[in-house]
Amino acid sequence: MAMDHQPPGLLRRIALPLGALLGVAMAATATVVVLGQARGPECSADLPLKVAVAPAAQQVVTQVAEDFTKAQPVIADRCVHVSVEPRESSDVAGELPTARINPPALWVADSSVWAQRAAASAAGEQTGAPRVQVGASLASTPLVVGAVESTAQRLGWAEAPMSWRQLVDGSVPVAASDPTTTTEGLLGLALVRSMFGDGPQGTPPPELVAALLRVRDNTVSSVREAASKAQTAGVDNSPVIITTEQFVLAQNQAAGTRRMLAGYPAEGSTALDFPLIRVTRENEPPGTAEAVAAFERELRSERTAQRFTDAGFRNAGGKPAPGWTLERDGVDPRVEASLPQPTPEQVEALLKAWASVNQDTRMLAVLDVSGSMEGRAAGGKTRIELARDAAVTALGMLPDTSQIGLWAFSTQQAPPNDWRELVSLGPLGGQLDNGRTRRQALAEGVGSLPGLVRGGTALYDTALAASRAARQGYDPSKANAVVLITDGRDEDPQGISLADLLNTLRSEAAQAQPVPFITIGLGPDADMDALNQIATATGGKAYQARQPEDIRSVLLDAISQRQCRPHC
Repeated sequence: MAMDHQPPGLLRRIALPLGALLGVAMAATATVVVLGQARGPECSADLPLKVAVAPAAQQVVTQVAEDFTKAQPVIADRCVHVSVEPRESSDVAGELPTARINPPALWVADSSVWAQRAAASAAGEQTGAPRVQVGASLASTPLVVGAVESTAQRLGWAEAPMSWRQLVDGSVPVAASDPTTTTEGLLGLALVRSMFGDGPQGTPPPELVAALLRVRDNTVSSVREAASKAQTAGVDNSPVIITTEQFVLAQNQAAGTRRMLAGYPAEGSTALDFPLIRVTRENEPPGTAEAVAAFERELRSERTAQRFTDAGFRNAGGKPAPGWTLERDGVDPRVEASLPQPTPEQVEALLKAWASVNQDTRMLAVLDVSGSMEGRAAGGKTRIELARDAAVTALGMLPDTSQIGLWAFSTQQAPPNDWRELVSLGPLGGQLDNGRTRRQALAEGVGSLPGLVRGGTALYDTALAASRAARQGYDPSKANAVVLITDGRDEDPQGISLADLLNTLRSEAAQAQPVPFITIGLGPDADMDALNQIATATGGKAYQARQPEDIRSVLLDAISQRQCRPHC
């Protein structure tokens, strides 16, 4: 097909040197590569130069180090001894601020995002922390969406480029790498985040929380694992992956792999920029600065630039190799990475939201089944049906490791108590005595709620009992909480008063074991004043769902704030 008729969203193979691409593809499995030379008579000792490098660039940096070593560099009467170690940029960024002993003197990260995080963390440490100076980039590669050819054709990339939103709207299967440890996952999630606005006071909007939950359920540890899923899955369920242009090229050159195509979303993309970072520390060996300067000259030489090109990278300014064409199956050299990388503040907000949706839950769900719950809400459903549907939605969002229990309450449930335990609190995936999983039992219990409706609203006694039950077996590794849904106000004249309830909740609360209440008032008649006071006394939050569609937003907001309770 002629070039003028090639769609920019569909990428074909690029013919690049097989050895270079295979070397880069294999870098992730390498261990420390030590490069040096026998000490000559002009050397009194070795001068170690430790270099950490993102695995994608490890092959190129190793080649440069080999050439550097062959020149037998001597500084201050010491032979320079270079060790090149492939390290994930997230690992280096996490370790540098407290790396007092033997940190790398040079670091080739795959994104400035990690360098900025490391620099900010190091600046907040006490004296002795390494100092991080971010230099200019050595190369770049755009972030793309990768798919095996049959999947790209099925998704219609030849007719129109895809959107970042498709990765989170459920329309395509996705395998995303962990944003806390991989640059591709972090930058991809940041681009997805940019598709949504902010909620009130800068909080994540419900649509973003729902998107993050979908991504969470399809997250793998690495881009390589995501690519393996795409390669081995069937034609109809092979996932798309968030990866780089350079990775797609390496995959296409690897023997025995299905051809992978790279797509460029219509909204634009960003690039991994591979900055060269100088790490200085107190009492580093004399001559280290001179050795770094000499090695940096080699890293920034024209020969090294060509090596990066041969390995499938664009140059630091985003310019592709002049021989790249659409006729050669692979990437589209006309598409540029037009969007900036996220700011440190955006990264922090994103990772905080991600941590919230990934924190596991230990939750006691307490649902009102008083007679008023048979009242009709907008849309025709009864309030108990809305509460049932909300519980079903919440169950679908939670993994099997979450611990969930279910109560129903009214003045006519299980005298002398005003509440009935439908399912004991425990792991969703756990087996019960009857052979069912707790998830199955909860689904049945939720389905039975409409048949339990009777009596008045025994709000205060139930809230106290739920608080005490949730504190038993408290799990510090999870977000412990009580979620209470009601449409009314307390109607039990024999029960505890609101004042006594609040005083008891405060006196029995343990600061080290918080169990906040998330209270949800259905409709206009819910006693929001009491629900607000109960939530406040426990460090939780009260919501009012006036319309049926409000319930989903309430649940998503509550999920997004799990990690900060009770200090949101």
